Amino acid sequence: MNILKKLTATLAISASLIAGAYAQTQGVTDREVKIGSSTDLSGIFAAFGAPSAKAAQLYFDEVNANGGVHGRQIKFIVEDHGYQLPKATQAINKLVNRDKVFATFLQVGTPMNIAGFKLTDAKNIPNIFPLTMARQILQDPFNLHFSPGASYYEQIKQGVTYLNNEKGVANVCAMYIPSDFGKEIQEGANDVAAELGLTFAAETTHKPDDADFVGALSKLKEADCGIVAMALGVRQTITAYATAQKIGFTEARFISSAAGFHSVMAKVPGGVTEGLYAAAVWSDILPRVKTNATLGAWFMSYTKATGEQLPGTGAVLGRAGAESLVRALEAAGKDLTVESFIAGMESLSYYDDILDAQVDFSKEDHAGVDEVIISVIKDANWQVVSRD
Repeated sequence: MNILKKLTATLAISASLIAGAYAQTQGVTDREVKIGSSTDLSGIFAAFGAPSAKAAQLYFDEVNANGGVHGRQIKFIVEDHGYQLPKATQAINKLVNRDKVFATFLQVGTPMNIAGFKLTDAKNIPNIFPLTMARQILQDPFNLHFSPGASYYEQIKQGVTYLNNEKGVANVCAMYIPSDFGKEIQEGANDVAAELGLTFAAETTHKPDDADFVGALSKLKEADCGIVAMALGVRQTITAYATAQKIGFTEARFISSAAGFHSVMAKVPGGVTEGLYAAAVWSDILPRVKTNATLGAWFMSYTKATGEQLPGTGAVLGRAGAESLVRALEAAGKDLTVESFIAGMESLSYYDDILDAQVDFSKEDHAGVDEVIISVIKDANWQVVSRD
């Protein structure tokens, strides 16, 4: 009888210790891990936010159907901020304080992620694979932050350098939304112009809902801009580039960062986006889908599950980010804590067939893809012209 009582007491103590351990790690139980996303499902970057969340959920569904990660199901909670900072702050507050998520993931928007750090960093909550590659994401202290890859600043610098080497220009310009995101593009264009001995000749700023770019482009044309760095919404980028062609501003080369690199841009009717450039950390899937078996299989499964004709760039990023997250959860082991998860993220090194890029993290480097891939729209497809 005494032995039975001792055994019962021991089991009770063990259960208490386990419960206490999980209570100390927000969003984690022995059966579940909560992941949250404050993203854009209805605003100017919904073309990235909505499909990224959908693709990630499909990947998590597959993982969960196979038993989850170390026996835990991944619960993915998504909130829409419509690319509005006040809504994003409210959404992140809900995810952190009401839903009690373990990590934030695929959060769209540079200003939104930066503002969210005040909440997530204070609660020791990792920020994983945000849909922004702003430099501020990985400014010190960056131990809780993991970016998809090289910053917008580096993307634009390499993109402008490539275009200048190919074309040779005198003046570099920029058109951008004057947010943290847009200012980084402007700074990259300005700084690389100085480094190359070129003139940063002019710039125009725009609201997120601007749709008329005639005046702005006329100003840039008058300034004899040879390269125009862009930081606008997806639809705005298309409209601005098409407008440039209509007013005869055809000598300049227009280039966006990863934020302006989307599959749909190449498919605009009439070929109005032909010749548009983008610098990102992945290559477009459409030219590769028939030659890469892994990519082809995912393409088929995604379109079958969603009824969509093709998985756009947002879906590519959602799928890639979800794989990084799951790999890190696996590497963290059964005893999931923030510390073990960060160690798991920092151990990742693999080739991602969906991105067409090498993903590497370490203690010193929390940017996944270091290579910058420059593409141009030609014959209704994004075609890679440079990898560095």
